[in-house]
Amino acid sequence: MAEHAIVAEGLVKRFGTVEALAGVDLRVPAGTVVGLLGPNGAGKTTAVRILTTLLAPDAGRAWVAGLDVVRQAAAVRRVVGLSGQYAAVDGYLTGRENLRMIGRLAGLRMSSAPRRAEELLGSFELTEAADRTARTYSGGMRRRLDVAASLVATPSVLFLDEPTTGLDPRGRRGLWQLLEDLTAQGTTLLLTTQYLEEADRLADHIVVMDAGRVIASGTAAELKAQVGGDRLELQVTPGADPAPLAAAMDGLGAGPPVVDVEAGRVVVPVADGPAILPEVAARLAAHDVRVADLAVRRPTLDDVFLTLTGQPLTALSTTDIEPTGSTP
Repeated sequence: MAEHAIVAEGLVKRFGTVEALAGVDLRVPAGTVVGLLGPNGAGKTTAVRILTTLLAPDAGRAWVAGLDVVRQAAAVRRVVGLSGQYAAVDGYLTGRENLRMIGRLAGLRMSSAPRRAEELLGSFELTEAADRTARTYSGGMRRRLDVAASLVATPSVLFLDEPTTGLDPRGRRGLWQLLEDLTAQGTTLLLTTQYLEEADRLADHIVVMDAGRVIASGTAAELKAQVGGDRLELQVTPGADPAPLAAAMDGLGAGPPVVDVEAGRVVVPVADGPAILPEVAARLAAHDVRVADLAVRRPTLDDVFLTLTGQPLTALSTTDIEPTGSTP
């Protein structure tokens, strides 16, 4: 247990007839970054809320920093930081007042809270707006302030739900650097994200969830290897049904064609992409099917999701099936 900052065993959570978690097991080594990914309703946010003591599981147990999240909930809250899916700062307080208040609530001394607030305001490029009320901030600024608030007490375990949503590319890269610095100092990080680049850059390990279960886990490279070799991508003409195209490609590759109806795309795993192109052309002609574009490339995390869950990563959302409302 000591070498793992987060441990979950058989977590189950139901909301009425909906089983949001159906026996989730999770182990996060201390000082590492784990990306928790999955399609809408997979159970990601439910899992995060249980691990941060905001929800009690119906079955199973979990520990954070060696503390039972149910029996020692108050102690868990003292060692974790949480930035939920939506910014939860007080709109009627200034940015500086928000961070100082969080610092005092977290137990920082009267002299330490203002100093920590100034450090974070500078790190998140909010110093110039520090004396404005948070309700006047842009969406990206509120998001930065919310993430800063989760770091006030320098938690040993940090939970971030879509931390860079609403940030511009510069702000996103800046936050990545801050998070990398934190983990280099020993902070354990569990985050949900939809950004491929974010998962590839930050996560030491990726856990894929679907329908309340963990369906795959590993490094980004290991997950991509599970998908196979090259990927043949074919794009139908605008408004066309991709089903005939999928039928034409059936049996061509190393696995069955995967259809992304929303994107009008068919993806076929192939062992040797370039060598198979003549057969692709022959099949398109034989079935009288036209395509707008085709390409052969190496697999990405998007391919992993499409293969494992039947959905592309662009269709993901962090809103799980549970009662709505802001996170305290």
